[in-house]
Amino acid sequence: MIRDRVLALLRQVADGQLDINTALDRLARDPIESLPFATIDHHRALRQGYPEVILGQGKTTEQVVAIADHIAARGEGFLVTRASPEALDRLGRTFARAEINELARCAHLAPAEPVPSGSGTILIVTAGTSDLPVAEEAAVTARALGNTVDRLTDVGVAGIHRVLAGAETLTRASVVIVVAGMDGALPSVVGGLVARPVIAVPTSIGYGASFGGVAALLAALNSCASGVTVVNIDNGFGAAVAASRITHASIS
Repeated sequence: MIRDRVLALLRQVADGQLDINTALDRLARDPIESLPFATIDHHRALRQGYPEVILGQGKTTEQVVAIADHIAARGEGFLVTRASPEALDRLGRTFARAEINELARCAHLAPAEPVPSGSGTILIVTAGTSDLPVAEEAAVTARALGNTVDRLTDVGVAGIHRVLAGAETLTRASVVIVVAGMDGALPSVVGGLVARPVIAVPTSIGYGASFGGVAALLAALNSCASGVTVVNIDNGFGAAVAASRITHASIS
């Protein structure tokens, strides 16, 4: 149940078109739904503006599709992240309208009613092409949450002129998500160039001493640029949710 439907329900009560007990019954209807392997929070959209997102990692294909089906049945669409190729294939065949992004490992089915739009643009900046899967996860999530997305791709500090050439694009953004592995230096560079919120996503891309992204994580946490926010390694989804809350808060 999304906030607009609840608002419409409350207006019906205020206008005398619906009695209070009927409205209460509708609001209370199945706030959670228990499956043998999951408990679905159907009031997540009411509290946070978007339905519960399905993490595909660690779930079987059958579990992912079943959860998606129960969420979609409410007209709220779904977003699945970290899905296996098998799960993505099944989701694409089961839900004809679903958008499948194999690089991002995501599947998105738009809800029956449009998601409120965020203010401005979320810019996703990637240090290297190898960081694209995490950047794509962020892009799919940001769009699903009602945002306009722009990109600067493969502009890492090994050729710093590339990111400097995108200065105009950087300054137009409302929020900048910077996705970088290896030495993880790019978030600090971008953080020193713009006055917008910068969210760093360290990735697990790199050689042995990168320790699976720990080096990039520590570099981002120790950024000398003021105000850089850091999410966990490879967490493009978390960065996009944080960015979306910023773009939506500015218009609430």
